[in-house]
Amino acid sequence: MSRFQVKKVAVLGAGVMGAQIAAHLVNVRVPVVLFDLAAKEGPKNGIVSRAIDNLKKLKPAPLGDVADAVLIEQANYDDDLAKLGECDLVIEAIAERMDWKLDLYRKIAPHVARHSILASNTSGLSITKLSEALPEALKPRFCGIHFFNPPRYMFLVELINTPTTEPQVLDDLEAFVTSTLGKGVVRAHDTPNFIANRVGIAGMLATLNEVEKFGLTPDVVDDLTGKKLGRASSGTFRTADVVGLDTMAHVVKTLQDNLNAETDPFYANFATPPVLAKLLELGNLGQKTKAGFFKKVGRDILRFDLQSGEYVPAGAKADEVYGRMLKKPAGERLKLLRESEGPQGQFLWAILRDGFHYAAVHLADIAESARDIDFAMRWGFGMKQGPFELWQEAGWAQVAQWVQEDIDAGKALSTVPLPKWVFEGPVAQAGGVHTPEGSWSASQGQFIPQRRLPVHDRQLFPESVLGANAADANMAGTTISDEGDVRVWTLDGEVLIASIHSKMHAISPDVAEALGAAVDLAEAEYKGLVIWSPDEVFSVGADLQAMLPAFVVAGIGAVEGAEEELQNVMLKIRYASVPVVSAVRGMALGGGCELAVHSAKRVAAMESYIGLVEVGVGLIPGAGGLTYIARRAAENASASTGTDLLPFLTEGFTAAAMAKVGTGALDSKKLGYLLDSDVIVPNKDELLYVALQQAKAMADAGYRPPLRRTFRVAGRSGAATIKGQLVNMRDGGFISAHDFHIASLIANVVTGGDVDAGSLVTEEYLMALERKAFCSLIVHPKTQERIMGMLSTGKPVRN
Repeated sequence: MSRFQVKKVAVLGAGVMGAQIAAHLVNVRVPVVLFDLAAKEGPKNGIVSRAIDNLKKLKPAPLGDVADAVLIEQANYDDDLAKLGECDLVIEAIAERMDWKLDLYRKIAPHVARHSILASNTSGLSITKLSEALPEALKPRFCGIHFFNPPRYMFLVELINTPTTEPQVLDDLEAFVTSTLGKGVVRAHDTPNFIANRVGIAGMLATLNEVEKFGLTPDVVDDLTGKKLGRASSGTFRTADVVGLDTMAHVVKTLQDNLNAETDPFYANFATPPVLAKLLELGNLGQKTKAGFFKKVGRDILRFDLQSGEYVPAGAKADEVYGRMLKKPAGERLKLLRESEGPQGQFLWAILRDGFHYAAVHLADIAESARDIDFAMRWGFGMKQGPFELWQEAGWAQVAQWVQEDIDAGKALSTVPLPKWVFEGPVAQAGGVHTPEGSWSASQGQFIPQRRLPVHDRQLFPESVLGANAADANMAGTTISDEGDVRVWTLDGEVLIASIHSKMHAISPDVAEALGAAVDLAEAEYKGLVIWSPDEVFSVGADLQAMLPAFVVAGIGAVEGAEEELQNVMLKIRYASVPVVSAVRGMALGGGCELAVHSAKRVAAMESYIGLVEVGVGLIPGAGGLTYIARRAAENASASTGTDLLPFLTEGFTAAAMAKVGTGALDSKKLGYLLDSDVIVPNKDELLYVALQQAKAMADAGYRPPLRRTFRVAGRSGAATIKGQLVNMRDGGFISAHDFHIASLIANVVTGGDVDAGSLVTEEYLMALERKAFCSLIVHPKTQERIMGMLSTGKPVRN
């Protein structure tokens, strides 16, 4: 069977979205050509050139490695339309103007390859209307694709078909977007603003309505509607500032222009809120103009006050009682909020009720099933749960009754009743919209299972919705042991899996012992060992809280013993007779980084943040991290024609001394924590599958561990050179005296201590230097201040 392959992509439009989509394609190593209008003055590709230059400056960074900006091929519509014939996918991402898009389609249609998919990146324009400008032969290969901003980081992509789109086209595109681009796909109906923006922007407008009704301020509202409510930490108003108030206004206008009171019974609430209109009038568009609902002046955060038209001090917090309410179980939580007499509690119940009401009324129109709405709100708006999941968890029938009572009492934003399916038939009998058989489709009147394409077989534990009873990775497979905060298990009887489940996957002596035992078992009975955990953290490093009591009771000897045991585990992993593969996702810091670099191979999710960060608590890497830096420098130098070891050592030393953390897998590779031979996986849900396949392939290829050997170090002269630079930094006031002391210890270890340049050393020798330096810092008063400060506040102490 032929397979749709995307060997090259064209992106039309070098604006904010188009350029960032092109950047993400480069991140995942897909060749891309970026088009825009020919410049009227200067080089004809000047518009594209400037857009690519701007990519290097944007925060958060669209490029995993800014040096990869040169990989984006530049083109213009006057000279380069023939290049479209080289592309398997063409993504149009010009401004949200129907007339401009239609005009461009007429221009490019003759040049699009016969097999290519053409997709419009739009946040809400009708895909069917856009297709009308295309020739009949191209219509079956045309659809909508909606990336969320910023495309590198936002997980959600909506795909939208037209009546003439071939089903296979959407299947092919979903496979590419899922596996190659690393996204979560939701298929939306061709309705204004599709799913996430339709529900999300309606929810933001409802929130603004309720804010006015209850007289709350933006800072209090953001405190209420952020993490406490299980939503993005930026809350409501800060999120709007980040997105851009002009962008928000555009999406609102799409609702206003394409809906009416007949097609949307909530239409009366879609008027542009006065505060938003005023900020737009002032040109205060949010983060991009450094002023929106909030404004930063020096270190002070101000909020906009509509009454005065001025910015006033912000920082007010919600009443603590509501924070406590929001920690209660879902049913109890909603009951307390609904019965609350305070405006903040009433406000919270109102916005949740409004969300339930809107999602239920529009389910049949905008989405194939309730699952699509919940996924869209989780992935596109940072919600911990979608509206239907929360409703179902809190008790479907009871919440439905409360919502309908508010509608009947005139408290809701619309008088339209909840649909009949809420109270009658399969949903009422099942106690919600999500069941093991599938999620409720209001348009089809039945529960439908989640779509399964061949690409989804790579997702062993994909994200699921509450009530679906999906396999839980924490209990899946066959458990071999579950001790010391490490579950050792297998899915197939061939490869062993070790999952750390301590808080933030911190590595305590018990965790280290369990990992060592897992290596022993893997060597005896399995093809290999994969270290993987089913959440957003690989490991944040050593468990300082477990270490301090041992220090207090038994003194420094206990710490040194624990460090030596941890180092021995790292060496056991490195020299295991079967491959040990670290499947890294999220943070791999300190000891987590050391665990990864001592593995035979690393399989890392694209958004993996890897680094040695011990200096932040006044320590140095103590489980072989500095030994790794020294060894890698020697290996790189031996592969070079140069004889000077120091240039190869400098970058690793700097990374450790400055606690540099890779801002993603590509940046972590530049820092040396990932190698060219390692595998970067765009989709986090495919990480375990790929890691298991790598372990099996290595074993089947006859894997042998590296031979133990000595390697060269830079010696005391290399340490002196590094320290000379540190003196300048200390004397210039760039680092403190304690920073200088810590960095000097790092320099001593990575250069091999008091030996001649070029001396041959072993890993064990350098690890002994690490232990000595680490233990000397543990007893240092300033390091203890840093450790206690981090444990109590979570923030580094500068002393």
